[in-house]
Amino acid sequence: MSPRHTRSMIFFDVSAGDTAWVLISAALVFLMTPGLALFYGGMCRANSALNMMMMCFSTMAIVGVLWVLYGYGIAFGEDVGGGLLGDPSGLFGLTGLFGGGESGAGVLLPIGDEGTLPAMAFVAFQSAFAIITVALISGAVADRMKFSAWMVFAAVWATLVYFPAAHWVFAFDGFAAEKGGWIANIVGAIDYAGGTAIHINAGAAGLVLALVLGKRIGFGQRPMRPHNMTMVMLGAALLWFGWFGFNAGSALGANWHAATVWVTTLAATGAAVLGWLVTERVRDGHFTTLGAASGAVAGLVAITPACSSVSPVGAIAIGVIAGALCCLAVPLKYKLGYDDSLDVVGVHLVGGLVGTLLVGFFAVESAPAGVAGLFDGGGFGQLGRQAVGAFAVLAYSAIVTALIAFALKAIMPIRVDPKSELRGVDLAEHAEVGYDLSNVRYSAFRGGVTHHIVIPTEEKVPEHV
Repeated sequence: MSPRHTRSMIFFDVSAGDTAWVLISAALVFLMTPGLALFYGGMCRANSALNMMMMCFSTMAIVGVLWVLYGYGIAFGEDVGGGLLGDPSGLFGLTGLFGGGESGAGVLLPIGDEGTLPAMAFVAFQSAFAIITVALISGAVADRMKFSAWMVFAAVWATLVYFPAAHWVFAFDGFAAEKGGWIANIVGAIDYAGGTAIHINAGAAGLVLALVLGKRIGFGQRPMRPHNMTMVMLGAALLWFGWFGFNAGSALGANWHAATVWVTTLAATGAAVLGWLVTERVRDGHFTTLGAASGAVAGLVAITPACSSVSPVGAIAIGVIAGALCCLAVPLKYKLGYDDSLDVVGVHLVGGLVGTLLVGFFAVESAPAGVAGLFDGGGFGQLGRQAVGAFAVLAYSAIVTALIAFALKAIMPIRVDPKSELRGVDLAEHAEVGYDLSNVRYSAFRGGVTHHIVIPTEEKVPEHV
């Protein structure tokens, strides 16, 4: 390959194969947000399914625009704050990253000694990460948050929390900029594809936002079951499918690194499904489809930070542990009294912590990351680094989310009124319903008489509410 010059640096020719893989992976990760909309939409109650899906879809629009305007610059611009913040000023609207240039491919980013990647391909890939991180939070506040408040929250939270955290974790020195974030380059914690920046970050934010909003009416006193398990299973399948782009795409090339990560992702997810199912079988006496779907997501969350640093057997161990612990963590919301509607805390916060910390135990030097954990003779050093990265992001996300939530609560309504909550957020916020059952009748022939039952379209609201 002949070298080319861009921004006074020497790069090799752009790799068509690597570029294709990254763009395909970007599309897979982008598909995960509609998959999340189905997953969350099926898990919530029937009268708020559309609202739940709209929260996910609106996030694609809001964060997609902000990413292009300044989000990429904050996350991957030249560091201006001792590893805390990238400088967006020279990258506003992605200025300078597109166009032909000398190379004919715009600005190029180096990938080891193998070749280069167009910067815009990396922008596209990372945009999908930013979008789904914000969308994950919506599951914690299902059935009760005003849509207008959600849109404002999504924009502010992405700006103040996700973009800086992405800089800390994903911005490596000498890649997109000369100086990057403190967790990646100073602490040296391994977060391959987002255990801290995405899952711990979103899980902590979901917990705080749920606490500020308060519990749903009837929480802990009446069943609030998923209304459509078919949607849940379809959404989980799309998440699992897209997650291969999420993890293997983070290799930023079509290489052995990506192939190894693909396999560890598969192994951990399958093991987590089994770990969850066995745990609920022992605890509750049965296996559930919701448990299988939730176990898959828990395994995907846990292996995300660890997929490049563990062996396939280590991935299985992480999956089993994550599946069991997340299954046990989900019911804690009833004991501790926080209303995390769709288990963002139990799956994403707990799963993210499990996967991030277990890198310190199961990492092997022969894996692509090349780091030895405790069980591979590496001592406690990597575990300490993992803990610093995990709890720093958790604390930052919780504190800033609380400030954002209380500020919004002071200037605008953030929760629907009680009547709207009982009748359905869909109708109150969007003037639509997910299921028009107004003309649906059920007939039954019993005792020589035909009984006609009209299926109600909304929950009856008590007169005193």
